[in-house]
Amino acid sequence: MTDSQNRNEQIKKLRTLIKDIDIGMLTTVDEDGSLHSRPMSTNSEVEFDGDFWFFTYASSHKVTEIEQQQQVNVSFSDPQKQTYVSVSGSAQLVRDRQKLQQLWKPQLKAWFPKELDEPDIALLKVSVEKAEYWDAPSGFVAHTIGLVKAIATGEKPSVGENEKLTLKS
Repeated sequence: MTDSQNRNEQIKKLRTLIKDIDIGMLTTVDEDGSLHSRPMSTNSEVEFDGDFWFFTYASSHKVTEIEQQQQVNVSFSDPQKQTYVSVSGSAQLVRDRQKLQQLWKPQLKAWFPKELDEPDIALLKVSVEKAEYWDAPSGFVAHTIGLVKAIATGEKPSVGENEKLTLKS
């Protein structure tokens, strides 16, 4: 399998895992070196191609943090499905009017009352470099059966699939 085919398969897997998870926790590095996380919505825009896009105000604190340190992490979780995804990469502020129009959804008006006429509106583009996911047997019953079986046999419980991916070198 070529690197391009492998990358496409990895992106497809990540897209499948996060397609129903609207909120990710974006983690940046604050001025003092501490980590700072906040929830960010993908706005159900998960035609993930290796980049995530988040609407933001250009003057927000997270943008200041990203201007100082571009490395970020975004984590997604769906405890009901036992699906967890963590991606890391670099972030940048984007003010491309065409991209803003392409990604705009009416529900964003709650945060951006003037919609695309909001003077400070921008996008954060997170280019994913690495990812890790855990995709366990879904449901309480499957999880419980796995734990009971592990206790009875003395073997480690099957936690499902865990994979580390590198999308960019």
